[in-house]
Amino acid sequence: MELINEITVNEHSSIRIGGEKVLYFDPFHVKEEPHDADVIFFTHGHYDHFSPEDFRKLAKEDTVYVAPKSCKKDLKKAKLPEKNCVFMKADREEEVCGMKVRSVLSYNPMKPFHPKSYEWLGYVVEVDGQKVYVCGDMDDTPEGRAVDCDIVLVPCGGTYTMDAKAAAGFVNALKPKTAIPTHYGSIVGKKKDGEKFKKGVDKEIEVVVKL
Repeated sequence: MELINEITVNEHSSIRIGGEKVLYFDPFHVKEEPHDADVIFFTHGHYDHFSPEDFRKLAKEDTVYVAPKSCKKDLKKAKLPEKNCVFMKADREEEVCGMKVRSVLSYNPMKPFHPKSYEWLGYVVEVDGQKVYVCGDMDDTPEGRAVDCDIVLVPCGGTYTMDAKAAAGFVNALKPKTAIPTHYGSIVGKKKDGEKFKKGVDKEIEVVVKL
């Protein structure tokens, strides 16, 4: 099965990638309790991205948790076992469960919501020979544009992140094979933002709307 079919967006920025390893990013408003997560990634500590109520529905005994080093206190407060935690700084590469993971600084250059100094992250994971970039909450940044990826999951709801127009411009500069819009339609952004984003993306880039 194609990797793109193994990627689902539950709501907002709550992402699942299936396959040989099951990966979750910023689980939020999770309805089922599959306890199938091999790795759970957190981009930052805001309630809609770091939700103990939700990630506990996915966790199993040997689940590995990957988070920004600056979020170490959040994971400790949630009583996650330190031996299962991987803390990353920006622009680093780690091997997690046999998978290459690279961290990318994720921030708002001109807004107060996600300061660069907090060192919150997006992640590039190599799955089935493809590089998948999950941006986290950010605007268009030089660090983001420098990423080499096949698939990007990019926020487009505005206010706290790029809006649909800015996200399309970012993706056009990034030039992935496939783009998936996120972070709209519930807490922030409108339901139609995904389609608005799609219209602004260059035709040679496939856009798959999953929300």
